[in-house]
Amino acid sequence: MILLETKQLTRAYGGVIAVSKVDFEVEQGLITGLIGPNGAGKTTLFNNITGLDVPTSGTVHYKGKEITGKSAHSICRMGVARTFQNIRLFKELTVLENVMVGRHFKVGTSPTKGRFGSVLKSFISLGNEEFEMKKEALHWLDFFELGELSDELAKNLPYGHQRELEIARALATEPSLLFLDEPAAGMNPQETEHLMSTIRRIRALGITVVLIEHDMKLVMNICDTITVLNYGQNIAQGTPKEIKRNPLVIEAYLGKEDE
Repeated sequence: MILLETKQLTRAYGGVIAVSKVDFEVEQGLITGLIGPNGAGKTTLFNNITGLDVPTSGTVHYKGKEITGKSAHSICRMGVARTFQNIRLFKELTVLENVMVGRHFKVGTSPTKGRFGSVLKSFISLGNEEFEMKKEALHWLDFFELGELSDELAKNLPYGHQRELEIARALATEPSLLFLDEPAAGMNPQETEHLMSTIRRIRALGITVVLIEHDMKLVMNICDTITVLNYGQNIAQGTPKEIKRNPLVIEAYLGKEDE
């Protein structure tokens, strides 16, 4: 089943075309890799899918419904979460508070008209919501084995844990589809191996994963299908085995010898 797809998606910035008529599909339950040289348009495609940018033309469809141009928070509410190439944590908040931010949009109280009963009901509801937010946030911290660091400021975490915390915050929004933008960037080999295991555990929860990554070992070992962009265009899509042998992919990454 196709969970998300773009049709002829194009994003131009003046005379520069960052993404050109890209057809991109994400099948439910799989781990999909999006690869390509620097400047190929990968993050631009992510941004146009997740609502941080608006396509110049083309469409984005999620669960059969068009979501083109919708706001990022609206798309997140629909079940699409993401992380960023550059970590965007609230550095001065605690580890727990960062994940609670991810839970915040899930809660809300009915508007009141100033009557005492309504205000009291709203106050009690807020207390219950706070308790549930904390409970769910702790659940995701335990998933990443970060529970013991819940009271630590995010800025004090080692780099690898900061990456995990950002993923935990995204998962706290209860997504069906998770976009990871270069999750292994800056990680050492041991941290990368741990990340691979974590991504598999996330998929085992029933969450579909799409990732941008330059670490080809990671991509080839965990992805079920891979899409390759070059100069903003989709030049190949297939299994890791098929992508390794594709001459267009080899040329895009390694260059083609002159005849």
